[in-house]
Amino acid sequence: MGGSSDEKVVAVIMVGGPTKGTRFRPLSLNIPKPLFPLAGQPMVHHPISACKRIPNLAQIYLVGFYEEREFALYVSSISNELKVPVRYLKEDKPHGSAGCLYNFRDIIMEDSPSQIFLLNCDVCCSFPLPEMLEAHRKNGGMGTLLVSKVSAESASQFGELVADPVTNEVLHYTERPETFVSDRINCGVYVFTPEIFAAIQSVSRNRKDSANLRRVSSFEALQSATKSLPSGFVRLDQDILTPLAGKKQLYTYETMDFWEQIKTPGMSLKCSGLYLHQFRVTSPHLLSSGDGTKSATIIGDVYIHPSAKTHPTAKIGPNVSISANARVGAGARLINCIILDDVEIKENAVVIHSIVGWKSSIGKWSRVQGEGEYNAKLGITILGESVTVEDEVVVIKSIVLPNKTLNVSVQEEIIL
Repeated sequence: MGGSSDEKVVAVIMVGGPTKGTRFRPLSLNIPKPLFPLAGQPMVHHPISACKRIPNLAQIYLVGFYEEREFALYVSSISNELKVPVRYLKEDKPHGSAGCLYNFRDIIMEDSPSQIFLLNCDVCCSFPLPEMLEAHRKNGGMGTLLVSKVSAESASQFGELVADPVTNEVLHYTERPETFVSDRINCGVYVFTPEIFAAIQSVSRNRKDSANLRRVSSFEALQSATKSLPSGFVRLDQDILTPLAGKKQLYTYETMDFWEQIKTPGMSLKCSGLYLHQFRVTSPHLLSSGDGTKSATIIGDVYIHPSAKTHPTAKIGPNVSISANARVGAGARLINCIILDDVEIKENAVVIHSIVGWKSSIGKWSRVQGEGEYNAKLGITILGESVTVEDEVVVIKSIVLPNKTLNVSVQEEIIL
């Protein structure tokens, strides 16, 4: 199985669609969640730029059911920037994580790749893809899963797996188990040989057969678990990984780096900070520095878009990301926040543990603040697009929907 130089690899990144991402409101009202900026780069940019490090990468596919036009600009600019073709493939309907792969199998196999990466766009990690590929080739199975060790308390939210400590073979796989199985979880990053397509096809075929049987069997009608999944809807975890465990087909590669799932705006702020920190190693040129002489004083990891303007007396960081054409006034203080395009922060305003939406304006001596609990419902203050916070107004632990003007202070409120 030696990695000969002509073996091609393709990557498929699942971006989901508009029916998903409801937990990401009000930010997903403006922009597809995969394009929401983390550390100043669209969420999907992080897995895409990690793919660039895979040897012999022929092509990257984004698969989802957003309208193509929502991704067209991004896809063309990133293809040019990375010099790797990126294509968006639109699903007609959700097919499940394995079904979507199978649905586009002819396109994915155009380059006759020997290996296929499958990544979820809403996970945040360092994506150690070349290392995974090497482990996968050594293991010689159908697939290798990126896994991470988590606390026993949080493991049940994910797919838990038991692997052989010596060979790393997946012996047992269960999605969101009722009782504790293991503190090793599936990170949603995989590499497969093309044999995966045959495995998906057999699930699909068995499901058609059992659907035909079901017309006869009233017992199965009572078993609601298998009730009405269409034959083309195949989930990677329950339908493929669970049955293949223990058959010398699946192996693990464990990441010791950070790993998070980006389901909510609060988590996007946490992950923005993780990526900013990673830039110290991967892209130090993206991080700002400044001592308050020509531009603002910078503390810790901060990204400032070249078109943004920051006053030399402002103090920014740690974990701050400032997007295009934002303006930060004199004496402003920004800590642990994402400032989106065209935001104005006036003099002496303070923004902490918050996400400030596009075109919003924060008045003089105002304060916009969360408590920094990334998973709590109101742990991060979020202002939607075009929210105006007037001078000397305090907004604490609140979510404000687009186009609102706040002229009185609020605390722990959702302003619709």
